[in-house]
Amino acid sequence: MKIREIMTPTVIQIHSEETVAAAARTLARYNIGALPVCGNGGELCGVVTDRDLVTRCLASGHLPEHAKVRDVMTSSVISVQPDMNTDQAAAIMGKAQIRRLPVVENGKVCGMVSLGDLANQRQCAGAAVDALENISANISRR
Repeated sequence: MKIREIMTPTVIQIHSEETVAAAARTLARYNIGALPVCGNGGELCGVVTDRDLVTRCLASGHLPEHAKVRDVMTSSVISVQPDMNTDQAAAIMGKAQIRRLPVVENGKVCGMVSLGDLANQRQCAGAAVDALENISANISRR
């Protein structure tokens, strides 16, 4: 199965010059946990997550109304192409310990695929379980 078949094709994204407050409002409005960050030409230049907002902005004492997305985003982004096999994407998620991947075609974001998207497909469920086990491997149990 290909990523194109299971990805979310409508992607809410944000520009790197927007404020962290704008990113937080967008995440809340659409009830999502990550936004692809794009430059002026629509190219992917990062991803910002709800966790990034907390750890890199709030916990550091920065004001969300003044801090820019570019200052808190993850800029070393792993992305996939729409024609990639879902098992490959699941393996990438597990190895990188990430739950969401931007899907990029011709330099532009064309979708997002999450671990949940993989888990919802019967053909991909085993790969999704393996990825989740890898993602969760560093969580200590008390």
